[in-house]
Amino acid sequence: MAHLDHAEIFAEPEKTTRDWAQRLVRYRSPNGARAVFELGVSLIPFVALWALAWWSISISPFLALGISLLNGLFLVRLFAIQHDCGHGAFMANSKVANWIGRCIGVLTLTPYAIWRKTHATHHSTSGNLDHQGMGDVVTKTVAEYAALTPFQKFGYRLYRSPFVLFGLAPLYLFMLQNRLPIGFMKQGLSYWGSAMGTNLMVAITIAIVVYFGGIWPLVYVFVPTVFVASTVGVWLFFIQHQFEDTHFDRDTDWEIQDAAFHGSSHYKLPAVLNWLTANIGIHHVHHLNCRIPFYRLTEVLKDHEPLSNMHTITLAQSFKCARLHLWDEEQRKLLSFAHARALYGTA
Repeated sequence: MAHLDHAEIFAEPEKTTRDWAQRLVRYRSPNGARAVFELGVSLIPFVALWALAWWSISISPFLALGISLLNGLFLVRLFAIQHDCGHGAFMANSKVANWIGRCIGVLTLTPYAIWRKTHATHHSTSGNLDHQGMGDVVTKTVAEYAALTPFQKFGYRLYRSPFVLFGLAPLYLFMLQNRLPIGFMKQGLSYWGSAMGTNLMVAITIAIVVYFGGIWPLVYVFVPTVFVASTVGVWLFFIQHQFEDTHFDRDTDWEIQDAAFHGSSHYKLPAVLNWLTANIGIHHVHHLNCRIPFYRLTEVLKDHEPLSNMHTITLAQSFKCARLHLWDEEQRKLLSFAHARALYGTA
């Protein structure tokens, strides 16, 4: 992973992460016409590919499956737009943006109000070892892991395995957990309304699909599209914060802007994938100022070259991150189970 040291990053005129955050304020202004364009070039292909996949079932179920898997990437892009709406970054009109977020939430199976709240919590606690769980990939320190019982260690290893993190967990999260206001069961009707309203619209959509096409559009179109989108979404979230030189601190030492800047990666993807994921790989900039629209993140890198070289991870390098599991508070880096065992004898 290529990255600059602090002296290079803060050379001139900036001296701290707070300076960078203030410098980026001018990029927060959304562009209404650009927002409509980005929504159109995401939603129209998604609907077209969904219809094409449905039609293709009569020709070849495998063709329909292939189209649906591809379409999952457009659903990722729509989720990124929902993400920007939740941050108030997509367009200036918050009422319109919130309704766009709610509607996209039906496609992504994600209740908008609940996700917006949990994601805001993630931004306000990211990198804080003492406040994990709400919208985070839970990360234990080497010492915490060593103190676990054998059964607890097995559970944590299972949780951090690729099969669970990128296979079972995305399906559970989007298909099951999102159906209830988990974490907000007793915090008011608005969260129940968000969950039940989304569930109702999803149920109506599924009923219409089954009425006109039977079960097979669900099998070959709906489920594969959601599976790809959810898996890619969880993978992106993982890579954005789970890399070797990431940043974690205890609550007493934790500082939100340092955690944002040094605990978020710059995932440099090929141009096509960067477009399909709506620049979300420029995550260190996003965490410094989450009100910057995704379509202006590349503008930030163009104007501020040091940021383009901060905690860079390429597509090839990113797969190694899946082997990192434990935070070493002494070396201040993520380790694999094997590396931790070699250094500290942690079983």
